[in-house]
Amino acid sequence: MTETQNRWTTNSLFDALKEQELFAGRSATIELLEGVDPVLQIVMKEFGDLPIFLTASGDQIIVESVLWSIDEVLDVNGFNDAILRTHKYFPLSTISLDSMGSNGDYYHMFGALSSSSLIENIVFEIEVLASNVIQATEAYGEFLTIPVEAS
Repeated sequence: MTETQNRWTTNSLFDALKEQELFAGRSATIELLEGVDPVLQIVMKEFGDLPIFLTASGDQIIVESVLWSIDEVLDVNGFNDAILRTHKYFPLSTISLDSMGSNGDYYHMFGALSSSSLIENIVFEIEVLASNVIQATEAYGEFLTIPVEAS
């Protein structure tokens, strides 16, 4: 981001992030997905090819990853209660339940930053989110219909 630029956009972040060690060193890949609202798809190689999505819009940047479908949860009420009581243990991230249209409802883990954040803080958010997704999957595995392998 230049000094005259107030905020990151998804496109400007794509150009800046691909120069960062996380991507230049091949620990992760990054792709710009064009559309009405462009989004960055990041694949975290060191986290089992975990997909992360990043968008910058207005005053904020959202970094998120899909956890699992509501259909993959054995006890939705118990799971939601557990999340509300424990999600604070995942630094810089929280969990939401979002509709994915005809695909149904999915739990997401996300972090939000100011669109004027330093590039180093954005990279840090991406790395922390990846770690938190893995930890959340292990922590909440008992609520899921799919087996979770501990790392």
